Amino acid sequence: MKRVVGSPGTWSGMALRLSQSVFAAASTFSMVSGFGYSNYSAFFYMNLALILQIMWSLGLACKDIFALRNKKDLHTPDNLFIIVMVDWVVAVFMFSGACASASLTIFFMWDVQFCETYSKLACRQFALSVVLAFITWLLQAASSFSGFWLLVSFS
Repeated sequence: MKRVVGSPGTWSGMALRLSQSVFAAASTFSMVSGFGYSNYSAFFYMNLALILQIMWSLGLACKDIFALRNKKDLHTPDNLFIIVMVDWVVAVFMFSGACASASLTIFFMWDVQFCETYSKLACRQFALSVVLAFITWLLQAASSFSGFWLLVSFS
């Protein structure tokens, strides 16, 4: 069994998945606690991507904990293929949601000064949520690449 940092069934993989969940939950909380997020489709899309990220990362963290407690090997080609495919889909979903929300936030804050006109709109919270979503995506990309690296090493 090859040891790759962040791969499924390792302590680093579990820490990566738990940190993805924490950052995604913080981003979701920041977005939902702001007034008016559900009126804009980009924010709603990013929130949907974050909820998917939380469920996927917590599920794999539980699988990692089970594998570590029972000394199971998650590095089988079939298992890795499914994990890598879903990881890449979730990573693309997260990246597109974060980019769409970032562009809308920049448009509101700097281009049309919408945030100054409508002071009820929580633009700073939206910006914080976008930053946390990009951190979540970076962590997701790291685990996607480690799984892909491990999957390619089987060939």
